[in-house]
Amino acid sequence: MTPHPRDLILKFLLSRDDGVLSARDAISACALFGIRENSVRVALVRLAAAGMIEAAGRGDYCLGAKAADLAEDVRGWRNAEMRIGHWHGAWVVAHCAGLGRTDRAQLRRRERALELLGFRELERELFIRPDNLVGGVVLVRERLLKLGLESSASVFLAAEFDPMREVRARALWDGKVLNRGYRETAEKLGKWLTRVDEMEVEVAARESFLMGNAAIRQLIYDPLLPEPLVNPQERHAFIDVLLRYDDVGHAIWRGLRASPPVESSTGTTQSPINH
Repeated sequence: MTPHPRDLILKFLLSRDDGVLSARDAISACALFGIRENSVRVALVRLAAAGMIEAAGRGDYCLGAKAADLAEDVRGWRNAEMRIGHWHGAWVVAHCAGLGRTDRAQLRRRERALELLGFRELERELFIRPDNLVGGVVLVRERLLKLGLESSASVFLAAEFDPMREVRARALWDGKVLNRGYRETAEKLGKWLTRVDEMEVEVAARESFLMGNAAIRQLIYDPLLPEPLVNPQERHAFIDVLLRYDDVGHAIWRGLRASPPVESSTGTTQSPINH
């Protein structure tokens, strides 16, 4: 499936060390995925109009103010394990009753905020997650509000559920599925790393982006559960190989950008990404 040029441009910007992407580089990079120049230019215009990117010089772009929260969350995946603390059995609760569901855009922001922080619905409009994140309920509340949860929502700490609710709470996440996902993704990325040196650079660049994007999304939406709800060793192994994979992918893309232009058989100059 061909990614949308809008998504590619944002992810290219998020991966740039200097935070700047030229229109030429955007066009060349998107060409690897079969996306035409006109589609890239349309996407650049629309992203700028939406405030997601802004001009950083002639033909250059950087992330706009409206992409700040997105950038913070996406870039934060590399430090995911540093956010995990000890769990003593308490739960962070977000009580959303009375917030309304008629504003579909606001509802989507609320649901996305809760999902990104790993919350699950225990009872109608009562969402919970283990209290094992560094900073506790205060930091979780701040992040939820920043991501789009309404300020009128009640976010607090709860402990000592009755036995029935405690069992139901712990069953809201399928730890076996999460553990299997860690293992399978780690194995897939690890196999790619063993053969990347034998791949054509354009193929390696394209695959590194597509596979890496899927794996990073997996981690961004990971609930970062404590033991015994998941196996933290499985998660650590997954994150470790993902970090190595991401470093290799960045090196490949830097090499493509640093390569000098080459002359095609027609005598025109092409970007090495297009060649």
